[in-house]
Amino acid sequence: MNLPPSSRLQITSDLNICRLLNGMWQVSGAHGRIEPKRAIATMFNYLDRGFTTWDLADHYGPAEDFIGEFRRQLTANRGEEALANLQAFTKWVPRPGKMTREIVEHNIDISRQRMGVDSLDLMQFHWWEYRDPNYLDALKYMADLQQEGKIKHLALTNFDTEHLKIITDAGIKIISNQVQYSIIDRRPEVNMVKFCQENDIKLFTYGSLCGGLLSEKYLGKTEPRGSELATASLRKYKNMVDGWGGWSLFQELLTILNEIATKHRVSISNIATKYILDKPTVGGAIIGARLGVSEHLEDNGKVFDFSLDREDCDRIHQVSLKSRDLYQLIGDCGDEYRR
Repeated sequence: MNLPPSSRLQITSDLNICRLLNGMWQVSGAHGRIEPKRAIATMFNYLDRGFTTWDLADHYGPAEDFIGEFRRQLTANRGEEALANLQAFTKWVPRPGKMTREIVEHNIDISRQRMGVDSLDLMQFHWWEYRDPNYLDALKYMADLQQEGKIKHLALTNFDTEHLKIITDAGIKIISNQVQYSIIDRRPEVNMVKFCQENDIKLFTYGSLCGGLLSEKYLGKTEPRGSELATASLRKYKNMVDGWGGWSLFQELLTILNEIATKHRVSISNIATKYILDKPTVGGAIIGARLGVSEHLEDNGKVFDFSLDREDCDRIHQVSLKSRDLYQLIGDCGDEYRR
C-alpha cells in the first residue's frame, strides 16, 4: 500500500508533507520501552509507505537522536537524495525566563546536531507561562536564526488564539500551531480556526484518536480505570472524555462512529481522523507511532480512501450537542497546560 496524492499537502513552496504525521511522543518513555535499533529499522517502512513526516520534540526522550540516526542510515543505504523525502518537525520547550540570543541559538544548535541537519524543517515553540513575556524575545531570536538559515519555518505548540495574535501582530511569521483537536475536544472551533484561516496558519492536531480510545477496542466495554489505562495517552484522554460527557455518552458516540465506519468499510479510528482532517485550516493529524511495537500503517492509510457525507457529520454533531462545553470548562487551546 502506498498513499495516494490526496495524502500530501504543500504547506509552503519548499515544504510538502504527509497529512498523517508520525508522532514520536511514544518514544519518550511514557508509553513503554522502545528498542532503538528496531524502532529505526521500522522508520524505513513508514517512509516507504508514504508516511514521510515526523513530529517530535527536544524532550521526547531519544526522538531527535532517532531522526539523526535514521537520516544517517537513509543516506548510507539510498544516497543523500533520499533525504528529500523526509520531513522532521521538532519542538523547543524552554523554562520561562530571560531569553538571550545565546540561549536560543544554543538550544536550536542542540536540536540541529541531534537530528543531523543544517536547517530545521519546522521549529514548533512552546511557552509555559504567558505572564512572562520573554516568549516574544525567544521568537524574535528564532526569526533571526531563520534568516541565517538554521531554521526553515517557525511554528507554535499549544498557544491560544490571544497569544497567537500577539505573536502575529509582532511581525513574526508563524506557519502552524499544534493543538489538541478531536471529535471530543472541539475547542479550536471557537476562536482558533477563524484566526488561522484569516492569517494563513495551519493547525497540526494531536489527540484526534484520544490516545486510542476512539477505536473498536473500547466499543461496548466497561469504563477502564487504574491499571487498565496503561499509557500516558490513555490516562490523559480518559480525563478529557470524563470532562466532555463521561463514559456512557462516549459509548453512544462510539456506536455512531462504528455505524459510520461500517458504512464506509473502514475503522472507527479512520472516521475520527477523517472528521478532523476535513476541518478548515487543518494541515495534518498526528498519529502516535509506537516504533517497533505496533504499527497501523495499512489501516491509517485508509483515511484517504473515502469521504464523509453530510449525514455522517450530522450524526456525529448530534452526539456532540449532548456533551459539555470544554471551552467553558478548560479554556482555549493549550489552557490545560497553564492552569
